[in-house]
Parts: sequence; C-alpha cells; structure tokens
Amino acid sequence: MPKEFERRRVGQTAMTVPTFGYGAAHLGELYSLVTEADASATIDAAWDAGVRLFDTAPWYGLGLSEHRLGYGLRHRPRNEYQLITKVGRILERPFDPATFKSEMWLGGLPFQHRYDYSYDGIMRSYEQSMMRLGLNTIDALVIHDLDAAYQGPDFGYRKKDLVYSGIKALEELKRRGEIKAIGMGINTTEALETVAPLVDLDFVLVAMPYTLIDQGCLHTGMAECVKRKVSVIIGSPFASGILVTGSGGSANYNYSKAPEAVQAKVRGIEAVCKAHGVALPAAALQFVLAHPAVVSEIPGAVKPSEVTENVASHHAPIPAGFWSDLKAEGLIDKDAPTP
Repeated sequence: MPKEFERRRVGQTAMTVPTFGYGAAHLGELYSLVTEADASATIDAAWDAGVRLFDTAPWYGLGLSEHRLGYGLRHRPRNEYQLITKVGRILERPFDPATFKSEMWLGGLPFQHRYDYSYDGIMRSYEQSMMRLGLNTIDALVIHDLDAAYQGPDFGYRKKDLVYSGIKALEELKRRGEIKAIGMGINTTEALETVAPLVDLDFVLVAMPYTLIDQGCLHTGMAECVKRKVSVIIGSPFASGILVTGSGGSANYNYSKAPEAVQAKVRGIEAVCKAHGVALPAAALQFVLAHPAVVSEIPGAVKPSEVTENVASHHAPIPAGFWSDLKAEGLIDKDAPTP
C-alpha cells in the first residue's frame, strides 16, 4: 500500500486536500509531445502511488489536458479523489481551422480561446470543462490568469467583469454545493498582492512567487494569506523545471530558459544539497509545504517514472542542518518557515 499523504483544510471550508497532488499541465504538451499511452500510464502511476488530488485547466493544451485527465479518472470511484479545474477562458472553433496553430502549446488540440470572467463566461467554462472531462462534478474552480501579463490593455475591464459579475457565478456554484472551494491562479508576486484580494477566496494556486528559489512574497502576499485565512496550493514547486532538472544550459525557469542569476542561485543550493546528501527535488517539494498557508503542492509529470520520483522526493528525509545552512549562506530568506 502506498504511504498516505497528510491532509490539510482549505481556507475556512470543510474541504481538506492531501499535501501532494498531480498537476496535469504538461499533458497539454507544453515542452514536448506526449503520447496517449504515456498520458494514461502517468495518471495510472499517480493513482497507484496514492495521489488523490488532480489539477487541470482548459488552457492546458487547449482542452487536451482535461480530455486526458478525465479519461484517466472517470472509471475511478468519484468519492476517492478530488478534481480542480479553472475558469476564465472559453474554447472555440478557430476562425480558420485549416491553418490554426497554437502559439503557446507544442501540441494540444486545435481550438482557439478567448477570455471571459463574466457570470455567463464562467458558467460556460465550467460546463465545457465537465464535458471535456466526462465527469459531472468538479471539487474546486480556479480563476485563471487574471493578471496584467496575460490581459494587457484589457486587464482593467476584465477585473471588473470578475468583481461585478463572474464571482457571483462561483459563489452560486459553491452555495448550491456544486463546488466546495473557490480559488485563483497566481503567476506573479504583484498579482498575489493586488488581484487576489479583489474577491473572497478559499485558496490561491501559486505558480511561481513562492519556491525554493524565490521567497520575495514571504512578508507580503503569503503573510496576507495567513492573515485572511486563504490557503495556498503551490502549482510549480520546481519553478517550472530547474528545481528538478538542476542547473544547466537547458534548464527552464518561469516557463522559459533560466537566466544566469537563477542558475547561479541554484548552483549554490545544489552545493548545500551535495554537502548534506539531499536531492534538489526533495528540497524543493518539502520547503514550500513548511509555510503555514500552504496546504498542498501539485508537481507535474509526463511519464510514470517522474510521478514515482516526485512521490519519493516528497517523503525523503532531510536533516535540519540542511535548512539552517541554506539560510546561513543567504540562499533562502532567513525568516522562511522550514520543515
């Protein structure tokens, strides 16, 4: 039997989640193409390892991740796992299907998307997701990518759509018992500090602002989450790649090639890892869970071996001296909570 994961309560809801889940973004074929066989085998491996929290989104492969995750889960007992997906994008037939090509996803499905954070848009997104998943219940919905980098000049009115319209749809779904929790996906420290407080949330799904590399939001956004009793799920504990692959010319950070300053910091962390016999991925996964706001982490994987390695890293023993040495060398914030 796989070792069970600790469960933690989400915000002030009755929902509890395991501290370790599976993020299905890469099933949408971001960095590489993924065969249907590998996608199914990876979901099976997660299940066999005891993973019972799964996260996806319409954006991931323009529907492909939801299709694949639903296929991998719909024959499982529905009361034995929890499922999160996202709202804010509607998928549609392309203007020119013959020439359509995604600008973001290496593969994925041949649909274009448009943003819609209104009441009707969120309800339509929710319904579309259930159809793609082939499942008639979703445990939590996340407001996705409502930040200036994605929205550009439309950022202001889309915030208004959410505050004056869209949030009512999410609150209605929660009130009716269709979902158990409302979240928001956060990509930047600025969004954590300025966008997340716009509406009442149960949790935020933080992709990059809080990792073993960067704790710039420790005393601001993360502290505010503790104060407001808003939970945090860490969506990219490996900082989109470098904390699992290690430093090197091809390492990814924040979904692009890692800059030299980040590479240098990771080399410093790797040196401390070597001195203590600690694997870098284990340090990355266990560090974020020590913060009092964090209830779970959802690293991705595109092959069964990656899932089993991540689970092993989650459970691996790490000596206390490792964390104190990272602080002594200025590689993590001196005030950062550690295991």
